[in-house]
Amino acid sequence: MDSAPQFFRHGPGPLARLILSILLSCLLIMEDLRFKTIPELRQGIGTIIYPLQQAAIFPVMVIDSIHEFISNIDIVKENAFLRDRYLRDSARLLHLNALETENEHLRKLLGAVNTIDSKTNAQAVMAEILYVPRDPFSHKITINKGSLHDIQPGQVVIDNKGVIGQITQIYPLGAEVTLITDRDHSVPIQIVRNNIRTVISGTGKNNEIELRYLSVNTDIRIGDLLVTSGIGGVYPRGLPVAKIAEIKRHPADHFAQITGTPIAGVDRNRQVLILSLLPSLTSSSELTENITEDVKH
Repeated sequence: MDSAPQFFRHGPGPLARLILSILLSCLLIMEDLRFKTIPELRQGIGTIIYPLQQAAIFPVMVIDSIHEFISNIDIVKENAFLRDRYLRDSARLLHLNALETENEHLRKLLGAVNTIDSKTNAQAVMAEILYVPRDPFSHKITINKGSLHDIQPGQVVIDNKGVIGQITQIYPLGAEVTLITDRDHSVPIQIVRNNIRTVISGTGKNNEIELRYLSVNTDIRIGDLLVTSGIGGVYPRGLPVAKIAEIKRHPADHFAQITGTPIAGVDRNRQVLILSLLPSLTSSSELTENITEDVKH
């Protein structure tokens, strides 16, 4: 049996294949540069096989869409959860801030109680403000301690900074407090700087009191601190009341026009202290009349 020639049995050698590939590459490059037929052929082939490409990648696109849909559902749920948690945490944070402020005020009240107990024989009972009138001409508040808590008319009400007012009406579970800014309320005071004693009276305006019957030559200055004098036994001695804010002196007048700003305020806190009655208690109006007569003389 005749065998095939060596050339046809093994095919072209590597060198021949290389030369053939180089020639074909050169021909294709020249054709692409001169005749521009290969790009058109490529576009035609691409147009023909485009549906096949889309059909091939369609399952992958479906799977990706399903994954994206599931991921979006998870993201929506997570956002809803985080939003709800944020709102709840914000509410808790606000509540905690309010409690922190209230606790700080209670600690200050406790310090005020210890100071009062160390200086006087008065005892303090803590109470909470239930009602503050919206009427700017009403200077009375209601607290949650009354006759069932051994509260009596005439007791002094303070906060951690100073005097707020005096109890004027009692109910079983509450009491009405007349503020020192009320037009009909007066407090015996003395000036810390020089110990001059007099009486302050409310003006019927918020955050304003006045000193009456002080001569134009009285040694008093803006910024002077006024504290309770203790005269009459209603207010323990040394409780801060107000600071002098304005002084008007007219040579034609016998008395100076002096106004001050209360140190304490019911618009700042919810808790107050009620000081126990002292044995020598007299009413505020009687005390005011007595001290006013002394000042005039």
